[in-house]
Amino acid sequence: MSPETVKSQETKAKLLEGALRTLTEQGIAKTSARTVAAAAGVNQALVFYHFGSVDELLAAACRYGAEKAVASYRTRLAAVSSLSELLAVGREIHERERADGHVALLGQLLAGAPTHAALGPAAAGGLDLWIAEIEQVLRRVLAATPFGEFADPVGLARAIAASFVGIELYEGVDEAGAHAALDALEQLGALVAALEELGPVAQRAVRLHLRRTSRR
Repeated sequence: MSPETVKSQETKAKLLEGALRTLTEQGIAKTSARTVAAAAGVNQALVFYHFGSVDELLAAACRYGAEKAVASYRTRLAAVSSLSELLAVGREIHERERADGHVALLGQLLAGAPTHAALGPAAAGGLDLWIAEIEQVLRRVLAATPFGEFADPVGLARAIAASFVGIELYEGVDEAGAHAALDALEQLGALVAALEELGPVAQRAVRLHLRRTSRR
């Protein structure tokens, strides 16, 4: 790789990081080529040279941030062995993402989507990365439970991701309520864990009941 290519990639990375930092600290309304370039420590003309427009830079930054975040938790998620553990890990991720300012960033991305056309698909793409990881965990942990043949891992993964997005945004106006919602999800996980610990005869009975219910 030539020195020029390395320098170009470094500049793009600075702009991506600068865009994420500007969105988090100043909000979508104050995010511009000037403010992003200032945060990145580069000339603002480089925004247009590398990305064509501010909206395209923000979309690329959204994807970049999501890819980094998902990659940082991939090993942890791969070690999850139950639904209750998945929900507990989700809470850990929520707390860490909030502390790092990523919850505020998500709020800004969603707020900017109606007026910045590129942000909506980029934010959805970022969420899809999380959903894909959650789906893999669900397929693995539900397979050995009475729910394995009845649950829809794809839909359930989206429901879990949507729940955490909603809780993250809700926390800004009602922190206690958001924590109560997280507690409720963990209680649901505990109920599922209790079913997982049933003996084979009881699990067979649960499966038969679910089959009858699903036929109605």
